[in-house]
Amino acid sequence: MQVKNLMSGKPEYIEASATIGEAAKRLEQEDRGFTPVADREKLVGVLTDRDIALRGMTNGKTANDKVSTIMSGKVLYCYEDDDVKDVLQNMHQQNVQRLIVLNNKTNKDFVGVVSLSDIAEKCDAKKDSDLTQRVINCCQRYH
Repeated sequence: MQVKNLMSGKPEYIEASATIGEAAKRLEQEDRGFTPVADREKLVGVLTDRDIALRGMTNGKTANDKVSTIMSGKVLYCYEDDDVKDVLQNMHQQNVQRLIVLNNKTNKDFVGVVSLSDIAEKCDAKKDSDLTQRVINCCQRYH
């Protein structure tokens, strides 16, 4: 199965110049724990609710500080034609629950996000026990 068959559509990103408070409100309004971060439409990082809590609040940041001061600057990604099993292996190795999805190696256009939960929801344990085991292996880090 390819990533494009189960990824979430392209979410809105937040500008790196936005404040932590703006980002937190947006995550709450959209009921998400993750948002890509861009600088003039170029992805420069990702921000999670965990980043806000751990990098922000525990390091004395305020709601008025910029998102760029607490975001994860490394954008981890896969391509929409990648095999889900390979993507799960990548998630496991990188210790992440989500990857940015790009359309292809040539254009590298941002087209969506794939999460561990996207894969788990589409996983048919009866048809593909190997995929199911890979999902379980990834989840074991998050208990």
